[in-house]
Amino acid sequence: MKGNNKMLLDVNDKPPVLKWILLSLQHVFAMFGATILVPILVNSTAGSNVLSIPVALVSSGIGTLIYIVCTRGKSPVYLGSSFAFITPMVVGFTLAGKSGVFSGIMAVGLVYVLVALIIKLVGKSWINRLLPPIVVGPMIMIIGLSLAPTAVSEIGLNEAVIPWKNVVVALVAFLTTAIIAIRGKGFFKVIPFLIGMVAGYIASMILGVVDYSSITSAKFISIPEFYIPFLHYKLNAGALLTIVPIALVTLAEHIGDHKVLGSIINKDLIEDPGLDRTLMGDGLATFAAGFIGGPANTTYGENTSVVGMTKVASVWVTGLAAVIAIIFGFLGKLTGVISSIPTPVLGGVAVLLYGFISVNGLKILIQNQVDFGNTKNVVVASTMLVLGLGGAAISIITKNVSVSISGMSLAAIIGILLNLLIPEEKN
Repeated sequence: MKGNNKMLLDVNDKPPVLKWILLSLQHVFAMFGATILVPILVNSTAGSNVLSIPVALVSSGIGTLIYIVCTRGKSPVYLGSSFAFITPMVVGFTLAGKSGVFSGIMAVGLVYVLVALIIKLVGKSWINRLLPPIVVGPMIMIIGLSLAPTAVSEIGLNEAVIPWKNVVVALVAFLTTAIIAIRGKGFFKVIPFLIGMVAGYIASMILGVVDYSSITSAKFISIPEFYIPFLHYKLNAGALLTIVPIALVTLAEHIGDHKVLGSIINKDLIEDPGLDRTLMGDGLATFAAGFIGGPANTTYGENTSVVGMTKVASVWVTGLAAVIAIIFGFLGKLTGVISSIPTPVLGGVAVLLYGFISVNGLKILIQNQVDFGNTKNVVVASTMLVLGLGGAAISIITKNVSVSISGMSLAAIIGILLNLLIPEEKN
């Protein structure tokens, strides 16, 4: 996995203080828009305050530091909030409340840890058999497409009378994000969603649709509202089967992200520090996030883009970015500004975001040249898409336990089983 890239700062290089701070801020702003967007979208979709924005920032910083320790400072990866868990968290909240959501997120972290231990003992070849492109591709498509109604609802395009201000604000956010994603240069191209939200917010201010009460009432320094098991709630298994299966998809994403980053920095991260260590770091980081009431962590494509653009792969930079993110989580006024973002702004950005997620699933199928002339592949993909988008659910109810497998989770499990059990087509 060697390339021709020449890094300005290698993994263990420590830059001068001022440059160190500026480069770290680049990483923070690259992940900022996506990381805060997860709790915003979950809360908006659920119609309740499920996730805390400050806790999401703090958990991403803590998670990144845990990852750095687990990988012995050999992999410059930043961990942030995962979009894959948005719908499962919303469904999990409906089934079992916040306790069910965070119990499920901690369980996801433990799944990562278990897989890391198995890889340490028996190797990693079995993962490709369990999660081939024909399963991972449709799964990612379902993640994006299942969220489409949320974007439409946030703009108000499903209402009998569509508020024209909503449409204008959403259009500004949408077009800004699209133009920056297509024509942006340098660092701006890495943060199209953040720029789109800023543009949409300015348009909202001009049209007078921003509620500033969350800003005026916020303190400059504020302790995040952590949500800790045994202190604020008892562990709850009610949403495990809704949330945990998504780990199967994010495991595949984890491997892909590390392969891409490895090709950029001319190091095989799958071999050194090793997939077992990277998964262990991601798993413990996700467990820690769930433990304090944050969303599941994931390796960030934005981080990879920044490394590729700046040629700076220093883990010192990634580590300081994590510390800055933690500090941001304690800035109450910043949280107030984020909380005041009108829903049409989110809807305009989300149209592209959810579409991008869906298309990434399609790209996996194309890049791996999945043969849809093979009827088995058609059966696996079509079954997953119908179950995942059709709202299918299987409930297991006993005297003491009530759990439900639905949507994406059900599609992932069925897709894996179909791919393993259906025999190959005869020529």
